[in-house]
Amino acid sequence: MAGIDTERIERAVHEILLAIGEDPAREGLARTPKRVAEAYAEFFGGLGVDPLSHLADAVPIGSSQAGEPATSDAVVLRDLAFRSVCEHHLLPFVGTAHVAYLPGDRVVGLGRIPAVVDTLAARPQLQERLAEEIADALEAGLEPRGVLVILDAQHRCVTTRGSRQERSSTITVVGRGALSEPVARAEIIALIGGAAASDSIGPA
Repeated sequence: MAGIDTERIERAVHEILLAIGEDPAREGLARTPKRVAEAYAEFFGGLGVDPLSHLADAVPIGSSQAGEPATSDAVVLRDLAFRSVCEHHLLPFVGTAHVAYLPGDRVVGLGRIPAVVDTLAARPQLQERLAEEIADALEAGLEPRGVLVILDAQHRCVTTRGSRQERSSTITVVGRGALSEPVARAEIIALIGGAAASDSIGPA
């Protein structure tokens, strides 16, 4: 995939400013097209990046390399901050990801999981699809016995427009393999600390 064309974004933002009746040349807006282009380059930097690249250095269970778990029990990372952009209105949604997996034969350094989340979030997204894609990447890259992904996010298209539900958030849950089972899922959610109530979340 070609890189992000920031000059084209600048031209498009210039046209948007004209379309809403503004003067793109006035002092406060003169650098806005460039600023937006720079922001979009960051927001959508995950396009064309393979999330599996972050999992390529997974190691066999029992490795003692620093920062890598050496256990066959659940690996749970909670409270991973993320931000993405809703593809319907190109407005941000911001929240927290909780990711767990039951290792098969391999584990990966703990910093690799947030990198997977960030890469997949840095593209036009739907929250539901983002959770699925994170689970897909972990399944493909680690071949675990189970995966659980919980996303809890506020959507600016909900909080700042339309009904403007400023306090609402959306929770999505994806369970795979052994962690698609309600009992196992409830145990992991308890470890996360009640980020989502297990009795209110049905199967993915």
